[in-house]
Amino acid sequence: MIPGLDPAIEWRRDEAQVPYRAALDFMTERNAAIAAGTAPELVWLLEHPPVYTAGTSAAADELLDPRFEVVEAGRGGRYTYHGPGQRVGYVLLDLKRRARDVRGFVHAMEGWVIATLADFGVESWRSEGRIGIWTRDIDGREAKIGAIGVRIRRWVTMHGFSVNLNPDLSHFGGIVPCGIDEFGVTSLARLGHAVDMPTWDEALLKRAGEFLAALERPCPPQETM
Repeated sequence: MIPGLDPAIEWRRDEAQVPYRAALDFMTERNAAIAAGTAPELVWLLEHPPVYTAGTSAAADELLDPRFEVVEAGRGGRYTYHGPGQRVGYVLLDLKRRARDVRGFVHAMEGWVIATLADFGVESWRSEGRIGIWTRDIDGREAKIGAIGVRIRRWVTMHGFSVNLNPDLSHFGGIVPCGIDEFGVTSLARLGHAVDMPTWDEALLKRAGEFLAALERPCPPQETM
C-alpha cells in the first residue's frame, strides 16, 4: 500500500472485475455501517464488467441501445457506462467528520482526478454546467475523460468517480453519456498514454492526502464545479 495513507480509512483495490449490482449492494450496506459507526470509511478502486447505470435524472430517450445490463444506481446524474479498461473509485466518507460541504466534496474529488491526470501529462478541467472531467481530444474538441456521480446518506458519501484508461469507447454509444450529446468521450489510451490499473492507482493514492485535506475546508464560492 502507498505510504502515508490515512490508516483509519480502508483503502481497497480489486484486481478482478466486480459486477455492478454486487458493488452497489456492498456500498449501500457499508454506507449505513459507516453512518452507524460500526465500520471504517472506505475508498474502493475497482473495475466493472460492461454495464449502463442510470442516475436519478436519467431520461428514457438517452438510453439509445441497451446492449448491456442497465442498473438503477440511486446516485445523482443520468446514464453512465462502466466497463473494462475504466478505473472506478467509490468514496465512502463521513462528512460529519469534515466540513459538511457536499459541493466541496464533489469539487475536491474532481480536483483529485484532475491532479492525477496531470501526473501523466494530460491537462483536464471542470466545465461549468457540465459535470465530469474534461480534456482536449485528439481532434481538438473537448471530450469527457472522467465521470462523477455521488449520493449522500446521513452525511456519508457513496459512489464517486470513473476515469477512462483504455475502455472500448464504442460501448459509450449505447447511451447519451451524462445527458450531454454534443461532446464525445475519450481515454488516456486514445490520447497516447498507456497507463495500466496499478500505475494509475499508485499515482492516485499518492495524492489521496491532498484530497482528504481539501475536505477539511468548505468549497470556495468562486470555484467552478
